[in-house]
Amino acid sequence: MVAGDIAGTAVKLPRSGPPVLACGAWLKNTVCVTQGDEAFVSRDIGDLDSMERCMALEETALHLLDRLNIAPRIMVHDVHPDFFSSRFAARLAAERDIPVLAVQHHHAHIAAVMAEHGIEQPVLGLALDGVGLGSDGTAWGGELLCVDSIGGFSRLGHLQQLALAGGDRAAREPWRMAASVLHALGRGEEIVGRFRQPAATMVTHMLATGLNAPMTSSAGRWFDAAAGLLGVIDVCGFEAQAAIALEKLAQQHGPVAPSMDGFVLDPDGCLNLLPLMDTLAETRDAAYGAALFHATLIEALAQWLEAASRQTGLTTAALGGGCFLNAILSRELPIRLNQSGMRVLQARQVPPNDGAISLGQAWVAMQSGVATCV
Repeated sequence: MVAGDIAGTAVKLPRSGPPVLACGAWLKNTVCVTQGDEAFVSRDIGDLDSMERCMALEETALHLLDRLNIAPRIMVHDVHPDFFSSRFAARLAAERDIPVLAVQHHHAHIAAVMAEHGIEQPVLGLALDGVGLGSDGTAWGGELLCVDSIGGFSRLGHLQQLALAGGDRAAREPWRMAASVLHALGRGEEIVGRFRQPAATMVTHMLATGLNAPMTSSAGRWFDAAAGLLGVIDVCGFEAQAAIALEKLAQQHGPVAPSMDGFVLDPDGCLNLLPLMDTLAETRDAAYGAALFHATLIEALAQWLEAASRQTGLTTAALGGGCFLNAILSRELPIRLNQSGMRVLQARQVPPNDGAISLGQAWVAMQSGVATCV
């Protein structure tokens, strides 16, 4: 069946399964309906931050089901219970008396790539993005996973956590993430003198006391921290502005050698980039610093995956999450991993960002077998 105007993208799955309706994430929302061995992913509905977008989600989901004449046997949503998409999925499942399944955000990112490539064997998954609720209730975003073939996953490691001084506001103000890094490096006394922001003293206090400073493993916040330390941008006007500016500077400068002592792979699976940040804090050439950040991050991620490959015996890595919209990262990391003999899977038909979440949710549900007993 051709999706036509019904769905934005039709993805051929490796096998058939029961019909599923997956309701996606909060940002860049899409919904996905499966029929047989095809998944139909809607066009980008947008962020679910307005009544109009929430209504659009409902209308799109019901329209897909009606036009494709599908009666789903399971509803799927993100593990975050407060997302409108989660509440809608639970409500529709109750109305239709069918099961509902919650899928962790970064698990869905990797599952989407697996679905596109027709992979039904376990893989290593590297999910890098801004934020997603983790299985432990904290904010994830830099995750090394082992994703199995029966709809499950395990967390092998994560990026070193950083404090979000001011909570979500820190995601919009890179100087706060730079301050967080300085605090983590034991250089918190530099924050007020370095950043001429009215809130600098308050942020210093937040970081020292942990008050209103939740921790996150988000890769996006490390990009923000680098941009803040290099003076690239202090406050963002739109999502990922700091990361985009950092990438542009790195491209303008050109390749540099990575700092081989700029990161630490801890025995517990944590990847710590603080040594690199210590160097960036003293770097006056922002373009060079941006290039060094990208080069060192890529080398660190490659060694992280290689260590996980030796630990698990898995040699296929799937890369997902919005950070892989970064052209340098998405191009150079696979090259580096291929050199060590690893097979790398990346998004093709759907984007690597949250627009792929609904596809990943649907594929997890099909693998899990939850709907087969209905």
